[in-house]
Amino acid sequence: MAIQKRRGIHFRRERANGNREFLSLLIYAEFVLLKNAMHTEIGKRLGSLPKTEASFVEPMDCLSVSKLPEGLGWIWEIKLDGYRALAVKSGSGVTLLSRRRKSLNRQFPNIVEALADLPAGTVVDGEVVAIDESGRPDFNLLQHFRAELSRIQYYIFDLLCWKDRDLTRLPLIERRELLKSVVALRDKRIKISDYIEAAPEDLLSAVREQGLEGIIGKRRDSLYQPGERSGAWIKYRVNRGQEFVIGGYFPGPHGFDSLIVGYYDGEKLMYVARTRNGFVPASRRQVFSKLKHLLTPTCPFANLPDTRRSRFGEELNADKMKKAVWLRPETVAQIEFLEWTEGDRLRHSKFVGLREDKNPRSVVKERGREG
Repeated sequence: MAIQKRRGIHFRRERANGNREFLSLLIYAEFVLLKNAMHTEIGKRLGSLPKTEASFVEPMDCLSVSKLPEGLGWIWEIKLDGYRALAVKSGSGVTLLSRRRKSLNRQFPNIVEALADLPAGTVVDGEVVAIDESGRPDFNLLQHFRAELSRIQYYIFDLLCWKDRDLTRLPLIERRELLKSVVALRDKRIKISDYIEAAPEDLLSAVREQGLEGIIGKRRDSLYQPGERSGAWIKYRVNRGQEFVIGGYFPGPHGFDSLIVGYYDGEKLMYVARTRNGFVPASRRQVFSKLKHLLTPTCPFANLPDTRRSRFGEELNADKMKKAVWLRPETVAQIEFLEWTEGDRLRHSKFVGLREDKNPRSVVKERGREG
């Protein structure tokens, strides 16, 4: 009797195990069918898009703002402190291009290698970023890319072309969903940048707490507008800093003592600061090697010489200008500073690094933070 009972229990267990296995197989089959249906639907959607050749697309720009918009029409991203770069995969391989259409393949061969699995006919937009030990983007590390290759990653945030199909006329939110669905790169050096649907003020609090640079806002329905700064994409900086154009320097040890920088107001280059801080001898030599071939006899700044005395004694008058060396305004630097003065000058400016990915003519005065 006891033996029969044990056999009955054993039989029921076997039947239960068999049922679980059958149920697992059924669930897996349904998953495969759903996945195949989804891929079929995505394939149809992509197949209906206009054909195009995978090639460089001038990156869409963010408008700097001092106040964040409200409403549900926006998605938000962490502002990454790196080099903007487009990756183009054609029949000849991957080309990583700066916003000025310069190849970055030699600087970042590890990223090019990691993107090799992209299918031919693909263009993605993203940012090359160096990650420090605490997991935060660090632009200074990126300046020393040869020594820091293991820390460099590529964050993809937009899909512009897939297998020679043009996605730029699709709404952003649809491009982002396709990006997550079709771009599957296993290499840990490649990341798909996440977006956040939350109140921007909550996100700002987290950004300040983590010591990050700022946030990016993008309209959910925005089309990709090559080379435009339309306001459909915006940026809000938490720190005080932006790009400036180098138009000259004052000679000193290791090539120069200070850089003379400014921004474009229409066609005019406007002087804002002499930047002396933020250098060590090695970085002075490196920066000087990029500037010494740009000599020009004329001052490129429309608002020099200064005619008003500065209460901080930093005006650049005609006498001081005699000691300056002028440059063609073709190089961009990232500069941090304490504040703007009433006279449109920077207080306590500090050099962070060169921005070889930036077009000097796109450098304008960014709107500062409120409060």
